[in-house]
Amino acid sequence: MKQTKLNHFKKTVVIDVVGLSASLVGEFTPFLKKYLESRQTRLIEPMLPALTTSSQSTYLTGQWPNKHGIVGNGWYDHEDSEIKFWKQSNPLVNGEKIWERAKKIDPSFTCSKMFWWYNMYSSADYSVTPRPQYHADGVKAPDCYSQPPELRNELQSVLGQFPLFHFWGPNANIKSTQWIADATILVDKKYNPTLTLVYLPHLDYCLQKFGPKQNTIKKELREIDTVLKQLIQYYESKDTQIILLSEYGITEVHRPIHINRILRENGLVSVRKERWYELLDPGASKAFAVSDHQIAHIYCKDETVKNQVLELLKKVPGISLILDKKAQKKYHIDHKRSGDIVAVSDWDSWFTYYYWLDDKKAPDYARLVDIHRKPGYDPCEMFMDPKKPGIRLRAGLKILRKKMGFRYLMDVIPLDASLVKGSHGALHKKKEFYPIFSSDKPYPKKEISADKVYDLIWSQMTS
Repeated sequence: MKQTKLNHFKKTVVIDVVGLSASLVGEFTPFLKKYLESRQTRLIEPMLPALTTSSQSTYLTGQWPNKHGIVGNGWYDHEDSEIKFWKQSNPLVNGEKIWERAKKIDPSFTCSKMFWWYNMYSSADYSVTPRPQYHADGVKAPDCYSQPPELRNELQSVLGQFPLFHFWGPNANIKSTQWIADATILVDKKYNPTLTLVYLPHLDYCLQKFGPKQNTIKKELREIDTVLKQLIQYYESKDTQIILLSEYGITEVHRPIHINRILRENGLVSVRKERWYELLDPGASKAFAVSDHQIAHIYCKDETVKNQVLELLKKVPGISLILDKKAQKKYHIDHKRSGDIVAVSDWDSWFTYYYWLDDKKAPDYARLVDIHRKPGYDPCEMFMDPKKPGIRLRAGLKILRKKMGFRYLMDVIPLDASLVKGSHGALHKKKEFYPIFSSDKPYPKKEISADKVYDLIWSQMTS
């Protein structure tokens, strides 16, 4: 990439509206619809995997996952023999980030990174990201992490405590997205960064819970439209270059694939028994899957096992691609962190992490919101178990116990994967579900590859 000769940059904001696709713009997003009609809007070809951390890392480095190393929201750490999900350290992302390149040209360039992922210990000047407090008695308390450290207290003194339990879980709603938008404006007023990256997660929740039909999520569409109006009008008043983009679109799903159960039934997954439940034991398993929406990284002990798994997966309904390391090169996902095999589902299917064969032996964390202990992504964390009468009253009593200082276990999450109505991550040809890129700058192509988003952001800042 050629270095620009400019010694200054235009003030720019990149607004990441998670899950936004052309299929959602219409009657219930009047501001957004009118705004996009006045702009240069193009489609982003879905990358593999079409996931939050992978897409964001590609946008900010201009590299594919085989270079920056973010092959999913989680992967298997061979040295620790542990599956790790939703880590936050920025050094996990290899390659020069866009703001680092800009700083080499203009040392006065500053970047605000508001809730984009891998936000901790980055070289961005100002940042805020979710970071709960984990107390010794097991309590998880809402909080966030910031750079500089005092920014956390400043924001929470004005906006109130970061609404962590509205950011993810059964109560996820517009409150967390509104908090992020308000915090972004406060940070901009205080520091006036050259580049602001803001992450708005609101649509991600409802699309996975209810599916992508506008009529079923009209309330949520109106809510995100209101937040976008607030942010865009603020940045227009600051003469800021505005980029609106998304990471992926979400398609309707009907078929959960219990890939670890399939591997276990064929003698490949090992479990460890503790109390009444079973724990996946990846280090002892011949093969196991790290499920991540519509992607599953499968790690195998040796070549013999790998060949067995390849033959097994060919018989599983709902899988569209089965990629060994050689085949992964075509999709730029071949990396030491990626599975020996990467399975990609059909557009209407997705992979669960479930490995137990009897719900009575499900681990204690299965019925909790517990994104770090689960060996895979669990969208059922957005639901309260509908099969349990009075579940919301029960949850309320548990919260009361918490406020009174007693220990509690918020075990309200269902084990019914059929509840999930939307997913993402796979490659598909439904262009109405492609992610979008919108800016003022003309561009000759109607579609761009994900790695070119970097170039378009750079161009917007420099011309």
